[in-house]
Amino acid sequence: MKFLFALCLSVASASAAPEGMKLVWADEFDAPGLPDPAKWGCEKGMIRNNEKQFYTDKRKENARIEDGKLIIEAHKEKKDRGEFTSASLTTEHQAAWTYGRVEVRAKIPAARGTWPAIWMLPTDIGKLGWPKCGEIDIMEHVGFDHGVVHGTLHSETYNHTKGTQRGTKVKVPDASEAFHVYSVDWSAEKIEMAVDGKTYATYKKEKGDTPDEWPFDKPFYLILNLAVGGGWGGMKWIDDAAFPQRMEVDYVRVYQQDR
Repeated sequence: MKFLFALCLSVASASAAPEGMKLVWADEFDAPGLPDPAKWGCEKGMIRNNEKQFYTDKRKENARIEDGKLIIEAHKEKKDRGEFTSASLTTEHQAAWTYGRVEVRAKIPAARGTWPAIWMLPTDIGKLGWPKCGEIDIMEHVGFDHGVVHGTLHSETYNHTKGTQRGTKVKVPDASEAFHVYSVDWSAEKIEMAVDGKTYATYKKEKGDTPDEWPFDKPFYLILNLAVGGGWGGMKWIDDAAFPQRMEVDYVRVYQQDR
């Protein structure tokens, strides 16, 4: 009985909302099989950044729930024009949020050529295009720079094509051996990035900023993907022999102010 009480208390504490906030959306990945279609869609094909993977849709080899974890797995196999297969899950058309905290507890791969990401795009990307629409990168990691995690914002004024992106990196040496909570706290005044609750980057909306500098006052949806190669991930070649590689996600939780 004491063990059961302690276990229940631990679970309750783990899922407790931050002070002043309430849980508005979550996936704990408890049901085995394909990702819940009511929460997740899948990008399909060769999407961006000259990456080498073909993103598949509803294919368990690339995206599945197993032992209480979401597995996104990249395989060395040809598909269409792709040299690899993988998956990119998105809440586009299912859920989007303006402001709040997004937490993703994940373990990421380290093989050279891998490029896992946890990031957000706005619902008006089709109308405005990138980078004018904005982009919030909660976590990016490239295999040739193991243990270094990046948190970055992109906008019309500040983006990587101009070399002006607003980004910070932090060392997470065991990112591929242990689970960590990657999160963003996002308000009308600022955006903060954190690992395991420790903030390592703060970006503030400056007086006089227009949507070209700060396009972050509107709904954004979430993306979880494992890319292979591409403009950044493939800068220092791909270790084909290291595949398959996987990104594991324990949970995704979204909180907003409890008003």
